[in-house]
Formats: sequence, C-alpha cells, structure tokens
Amino acid sequence: MSNSQKSTTGSRPSPTIEDYLAALYVMQRDGENIVAARVAESLEVSAPTVTITLKRMERDGWLSAESKNITLTEAGIQAAQSVIRRHMLTEWMLARMLNVPWSRIHAEAHQIEHTISDEIEAQMRAQLSDPQLCPHGNPLPGYESLSAEWSSLTDVQAGEHIIIRRIHETAEDNAQLLQYLEDNGIIPGAEAIVSEILPFNQTLTLEIKGKKSILGFSAARYIGVDILENIKKTE
Repeated sequence: MSNSQKSTTGSRPSPTIEDYLAALYVMQRDGENIVAARVAESLEVSAPTVTITLKRMERDGWLSAESKNITLTEAGIQAAQSVIRRHMLTEWMLARMLNVPWSRIHAEAHQIEHTISDEIEAQMRAQLSDPQLCPHGNPLPGYESLSAEWSSLTDVQAGEHIIIRRIHETAEDNAQLLQYLEDNGIIPGAEAIVSEILPFNQTLTLEIKGKKSILGFSAARYIGVDILENIKKTE
C-alpha cells in the first residue's frame, strides 16, 4: 500500500490539515484558482509554510497539483466536507442550546470541530433536524445549490429592498465584522433597504428597521442577498 493510500484510508487528517482542506474546499466550490498566496491569507500563515504543507498534502493524497493547478482529490473533498459539516453543526449547537452570540459561534466552533467523532456528528444532525444552512447562511456540503441564485450585496442597486441570506465563510474569520453585523441586525433573514451607494469612497448604507448602517464594499461583497422584487416574481 502506498503512502498516499495509508494517509487517506480509514484515518482523519490532523487539525491543521483539516483547516487547509476546509479553506481549499471553499475556494474550489466558489470557482477560485487555488494559489499559495490566497491560502496564506485565508489561514493567516506564511507563504513558505503553505507551500510546504500543500506539498505534504499532495504526497498524502489530499490534493493534486498537476501543472500547478491545485485541486482536491476525492479523498480531500470528502475530508473537507466532513470538517465543514462538523463545524456548521457545532455552530448550531452553540447557538440553539447554549445561546452563544451569533458573532462568536464561528470562533468557538473552530475550537471544537476537530474533536467530534462520526457518531456524535450523526447524533447532532438528527438532534438539529439536519440543517441545510449554517447560522451565517452558508450551505452545508451537499446543499450548495441553495445559494446559487443569491447576489452579492455589492451588485445591488440603490433603493432596492433585499433580504440578507448569508455571510460568506471568508468574512466569518473577521470577528470585528461579525460583531458589527450582529449589532446592526445585518444577519440572515433580515429585510433591508439599500438606501445609498457611494462609489467614490467605496461604501453603501443599509437601512434595517429604521436604523442605518454603513458598510465598505470590501465587506459588503461577502454578504449574499435576495432582492425582494425577484422573490415576488417567482412566487
């Protein structure tokens, strides 16, 4: 049996490799080119560290890097989906059972996700009625089609009425942003009006229940929305 087979058969990756797999999976799912610099930014590690780790992951059969085109193997995809699913289920457990604030559940779940067994994961799915979206609105593996029609907030025109649907995984690592969003009610399910867009300083203003909040384009692009007019047309 090869080293690759030994590494990917009947064993779970280390927590570090699971973090890499989850990050790579999200990039591959979203159609991004996986490059070391982008991975380093996402995981907040140095580029040389990423290069070494990716080579080790290729050796162990988690990814393929033919012609410098990095893609997850089938084993890598399955392992990534597992850790992402455990993470999202843990977020729901923290939110529903322990009343942990919405802005904190991502960071807390990250500390727990690697320790959950397959048996406990199955029990969590049953207890939580097998959710399709995480508390931040991102689809669990297998339900990616749910977000296919959502628009980025930066693609919406001024004056349009919207429903907040998701805060992309990339933005979940920004604790200060999540706190700001929670404080201002910019969370999945909230209805809002895009009251102003100012391209010259790259900001837009949302109005939710009479309260106005300003977001930079750099943050707004990670917020997925439905336009209410489009929803009415399909009903």
